[in-house]
Amino acid sequence: MSVFKCAPIAAAAVALGLLSAPAGAQTTYNIASMADFTGPYADVMKDLLGSRRPTIEWWNAEVGQKLGVKVAFKDYDHRYDAAQVASLWPGIKAELNPVAVLGLGGPDVAALQGRLPGDKVPMFMATAGYGFAWKPDPWIFNQRPTYSHEAVAFFNWFRAKRGGSGPLKIAIISSEASPAYIDQQKGIEKYAKENPDKLEVVESVFTEVQPTDLTTQVNRLVRKGAEVISIQTNTAAVVAVKRALQALGKNVPVLMSSHNGVLDSGRALGDIKQMEGDFEVYAMSVPTDEKTPARAFFDMLAAKHGMKAQWTVTAVQGLGQTVVALRAIEATAKRVGADKITGEAIRETVLATPIPADQMFTILPGLTFTKDAPFPVSGLTVSIGTIKDGKYAAAAKDVPVPTVNKW
Repeated sequence: MSVFKCAPIAAAAVALGLLSAPAGAQTTYNIASMADFTGPYADVMKDLLGSRRPTIEWWNAEVGQKLGVKVAFKDYDHRYDAAQVASLWPGIKAELNPVAVLGLGGPDVAALQGRLPGDKVPMFMATAGYGFAWKPDPWIFNQRPTYSHEAVAFFNWFRAKRGGSGPLKIAIISSEASPAYIDQQKGIEKYAKENPDKLEVVESVFTEVQPTDLTTQVNRLVRKGAEVISIQTNTAAVVAVKRALQALGKNVPVLMSSHNGVLDSGRALGDIKQMEGDFEVYAMSVPTDEKTPARAFFDMLAAKHGMKAQWTVTAVQGLGQTVVALRAIEATAKRVGADKITGEAIRETVLATPIPADQMFTILPGLTFTKDAPFPVSGLTVSIGTIKDGKYAAAAKDVPVPTVNKW
């Protein structure tokens, strides 16, 4: 007979198909999986969410069963809207009583960073961090530094590759539709202000969340001498900028992040070859065809656990996020006992127990979280992906992240 941690909600959870009744003594814990099926990131959900379920199934079969622990989860569509996250959260708590949350992006952080400490539920993010959440004693854990950290690491690498002594001139495409978008722009601009010899922001353009025509704005950026256009928002913005550059007959490299990278944006354009010479940057593995432990893990999930996601950056995000959460649950079970896992105990484990890279199949570098920030604060590096000769490739690995002061 199963031992359910959340007895008051067990019957309802079973009815929803969240919890099953495995043979032998086993404690089942719930995770809330945040999603966007109808908002600006609906186009990348297949790979990001598609990598979560097989990873949990693998862990339940290969690790959890031996520990006497089973993890169940349910997806919640919040449309990438902070107000919707805030509205859904009380119901999620009542329905699942989760011991952890798999967050999606900035709206989750903005809506829940003030609630999670009181609810004693940690949230694990697939994304880079945010300046507005850069606070001590975190309950939200990012497997990567902030988007601004990642972007600045790229800018320094690109400037060195370019050569010369002057600052790299960049433009930023952002939107006031999300706190995360504004945050990305603020962090980059602060670094540029403090390092004028290295970086110059010629202009930050704020658009609607999913722009369609940015020809006028892009023409202005080109005239101002932008050498790189940074877009860490979504694929729609990348498509609009690429079409504008094509219409103008200009070739300015576009920098993207993991959730709107060269493959996802290339597919949105209809052909990844249109992303030739553009870049993506993030602090995790680049999903090339190279044989790596990360790729071997992905292939195993496809062969044995029904992985339907493609081998993309967003799939790597989902894999990394889920593995980090599961390893934290695993270490907590060993520390306090399989039937005594709580959200608070998981957080204590994360802050006290480094996660080596090999435990994450090198999807991520080794992670050491502290009470100083919601992301690791030392030894940070990024990977850079690109399209070269029509094919996806790693442009650089282990690029150091410079010091970026809080904003």
